[in-house]
Formats: sequence, structure tokens, C-alpha cells
Amino acid sequence: MKRMAIALLLSAGAFAAAPEQFSTSKGALQITPIQHASLMIQAGGKVMYIDPAQGKFDGLPPADYILITDIHGDHMVPALVDKLKKPSTVILAPTAVCATIKTATPISNGETKTIDDFQVEAIPMYNLTPERAQFHTKGRGNGYIVTYGGKRFYVSGDTEGIPEMKALKNIDVAFVCMNLPYTMTPQEAAEAVRAFHPAVVYPYHYSGSDPALFAKALDGSGIDVRLRDWYPK
Repeated sequence: MKRMAIALLLSAGAFAAAPEQFSTSKGALQITPIQHASLMIQAGGKVMYIDPAQGKFDGLPPADYILITDIHGDHMVPALVDKLKKPSTVILAPTAVCATIKTATPISNGETKTIDDFQVEAIPMYNLTPERAQFHTKGRGNGYIVTYGGKRFYVSGDTEGIPEMKALKNIDVAFVCMNLPYTMTPQEAAEAVRAFHPAVVYPYHYSGSDPALFAKALDGSGIDVRLRDWYPK
């Protein structure tokens, strides 16, 4: 599927897939998929984890920053947070998460915080359809836009194709969820991605779904769809 510039990368070992590297005005930023919703960002000598919950973390560097999107066990595992954090680690999370992760600083939908060279903006994430509304209520969880060196990286968390997602602007790289019954179908995810048109998009958090259907639904959009294996054997 040359028109889509789709690359499929499978690898064995501790990580689901090899690191992805991006150029920014402050130097290289590297993103390593770990598993499901968990990923690691490295830039400027700092380490950020988003939703450290699933996968292997042995041998990984300690966290300078941790972002948590929601209360569910595939996004929040207190024992892993304790394993990765240092005394100086900054943890940002929704208020519902802070009830469990006592060392976290609350950040709410629409709020922006700056930590060193990183800017973190909390984006709404929730379900729209009545049959899925029980899973993610509006205002409880956060997606995030992480800005570093002028590049904007969006991580959706658990959500459907909500108006707030479709209204996003100037997203360089997006990580977008898809799995039923908890979030949305690949086709619904593709419709939302067409609306905000990131330069690059990775389907993630897709257990039980076929990300190739997401890629097919974005055929001809001009968006660089990159498929990676987030579920190591």
C-alpha cells in the first residue's frame, strides 16, 4: 500500500516494536511502544512514560515524568508507577487517578502544564454512544498533547471520535485507540483522524481490532499511517 506510506514493523523482545524517532527544534525525540496503551518518550535526556500499565518494564530507565490517562487497569498500575518513579518524578493525572496515585498532580480537561521543556495539555476523552457510555464518562479521563521542540504529539487515551478530537489542530503525530466495546471501531477511529488530519498516525490500544482496517479507511487521505505491533508474543 505504497500510497499510504504504511510501514509494518514486527519485533521480538521486551518491546512491542522498535523505537520511532522524530526531529524537533530541540533535537531528536524518540517514542518506544511498550504494549497496548503504554509507551515511553525520550528527549533532551529526559524520560516520560504514558500509561505504564502493560508490558515489560525491567531494565527500562526511571521516569522523569509520568502521564496517566484514566483509572482502568490497562492505563493505571500503581505498583509500576512506584517501580518507575524517582523522588523527583513529576506525575500528571486526572483527579480520579490522583485518588489512588497520591503523588500525582491533577490536570483536568483543557488545562496545560509545562514541565521543563515539555508542555502537556489535557484533552477530553470519553464515550459518545449510549451502549459504551458506561466505560468512560466525560471529564473523568484525559488524552494528552505533548509538545516538545515545536512538535505536537497526541495520545488519545480511551475515547470515541468526540468533537474535541475532531477539532484538534496542527498535530504532528497521533496515537489513536480502537477496540470494542470500550472505545471505537477502526472505521470510526479513521473518520475522526480524517477530521483533524495529523501528519502521522499510529493505531494503538487496538486489542481485538484489526488496525489494517483503520489503514484502509484512511487510504487516499495523505496521512502517514504507521502500523506497529503493540502486542509482543
